[in-house]
Amino acid sequence: MSEKRWTIVPPMPEQATKLQQALSINPIVCNILAQRGHTSYELCKDFFRPQLSQLHDPYLMKDMDKAVNRIADAIAHQEKILVFGDYDVDGTTAVALAYQFLCKIYKPAFLEYYIPHRYREGYGVSKAGIDFAFENNFKLIVSLDCGIKSVELIAYAKGLGIDFIVCDHHQPDETLPEAVAILNPKQSDCQYPFKDLCGCGVGFKLITALAQNFNVSDNELFYFLDLVAIAIAADIVPMTGENRILAYHGMERINKKASPGIQAIIDLENIKHTLTIQNVVFIIAPRINAAGRMDDARKAVELFIEQNKEKTTALAKLLQEDNTDRKEADTTTTQEALAILEKDSLNHTKKTSVVYKEDWHKGVVGIVASRLIEKHYRPTVVLTRSNNIISGSARSIVGFNLYEAIHACREHLLLFGGHFAAAGLSLLPEKLADFSSAFESVVSKSLPDELLTPEVMVDAEIKVEDIKWPLYNILHQMEPFGPGNMRPLFLSKRLIDTGYSKIVKEKHVRFVLQENDQTITGIGFGLAEKFHLIESKKPVDVVYSIDENDYKGNKSLQIRVIDLKPSEATD
Repeated sequence: MSEKRWTIVPPMPEQATKLQQALSINPIVCNILAQRGHTSYELCKDFFRPQLSQLHDPYLMKDMDKAVNRIADAIAHQEKILVFGDYDVDGTTAVALAYQFLCKIYKPAFLEYYIPHRYREGYGVSKAGIDFAFENNFKLIVSLDCGIKSVELIAYAKGLGIDFIVCDHHQPDETLPEAVAILNPKQSDCQYPFKDLCGCGVGFKLITALAQNFNVSDNELFYFLDLVAIAIAADIVPMTGENRILAYHGMERINKKASPGIQAIIDLENIKHTLTIQNVVFIIAPRINAAGRMDDARKAVELFIEQNKEKTTALAKLLQEDNTDRKEADTTTTQEALAILEKDSLNHTKKTSVVYKEDWHKGVVGIVASRLIEKHYRPTVVLTRSNNIISGSARSIVGFNLYEAIHACREHLLLFGGHFAAAGLSLLPEKLADFSSAFESVVSKSLPDELLTPEVMVDAEIKVEDIKWPLYNILHQMEPFGPGNMRPLFLSKRLIDTGYSKIVKEKHVRFVLQENDQTITGIGFGLAEKFHLIESKKPVDVVYSIDENDYKGNKSLQIRVIDLKPSEATD
């Protein structure tokens, strides 16, 4: 189990005091708000009560006018439009959103959607998809969550008389495709104020502009916010700016009146409580992703757009079956990958992990890369083989730009794409050793040693007696949490085991800890290896978040322990 380094965010007493005077809320929370840049009453008001009216004008995005005009022209001339998207959560939600909206302003008979098959076609815009469009007389393709790197394929489509509108959020290369319009706020000459939208978020900006053009009401537009919230959660984009606004209102929609397909997943999992963004990440998103990982992601779009309850229930069950298969493949592949690393005598000297086995399931290699990082904390690539091509996924550690490292090894690759934290790549079998060596070399030179120890950012040191409902209630209002607005973590020092702590299910620890006469219970997932630290009855320092425990309707506060260490001796 990787040791972690704890970094306590410096307190901001002056700003916290001013906020406390203005807001009259817990000073611990005021300090956290100040640390995160919410230093005035107005900024805090915007943070706690994000308004959809604060969303930016979609026409600030480069080429938005071109995109809207081309779609309007297609509608005027009754041209067929194909909505094309990637097979992950971001892509399928984006396709469902755009397709359903276009059905509001155009005849459904002139519309169709297309999700490439992960194994037959691979990631992003595919030649098979373009050929499908040509054979079926589509004149316009709107690509979502993909297309920014599809220079040759979009040129091929143009040669067939098919126009492209690209809606993407991945990092553009210097050469851009010849599309009628490219909507991507990461373009260097795009003046759009918020750069961190997910693919579905870019799609939402497109339908917002279309709604203005075709006089569609806000209520009809905001109907799709549950899809946007799921995409934001699954794609792990910063939970700041527009993403926070969209996720906040999307989660409200999920909890108050989710669309039938999403409600079918919730019902199938028998969820009765209010869902948080973390529930979306760990319950809803994996089931949607599993469709594309294990079979055909088209059924995920079918689930999102279906209105009939019996049909949504049946589709949700199919996704659940795919997810069960995914879990089995994930577990087996992770065990095999760890065994490969442990057999490598040089493994302990490396700053990267690159593992390959030709019969691994392509749909789980990204998950497995994340699992390996939990054990061996370093940039990781997991590869498999199909049709004499090696392909797979890469995942990074916090603070390291994986995309740049992969880009530096491009001479050994056939294709690659991605962003700071995750990437996909493919290469010829004879290039595997060269790529592994180059990747290790690039990362070794550019990755500082300290980044190889996971960092835990601690927001504040508090006492057990501070853990009370008023504090939790205001922390709860800081949802939704995610990058840029992480769930606050606290440090309490010199806690002693009461003797009632125990290991549960071999891997986890149920804590019952004491500070003076104050006792707190909690859970520490995967912390069984550190149980000996509290068993000795010596004081420990504990980092945790504060949670609500609801047992048969009886609610109490508990801590979710992230890490613990022996306390330093005192004089």
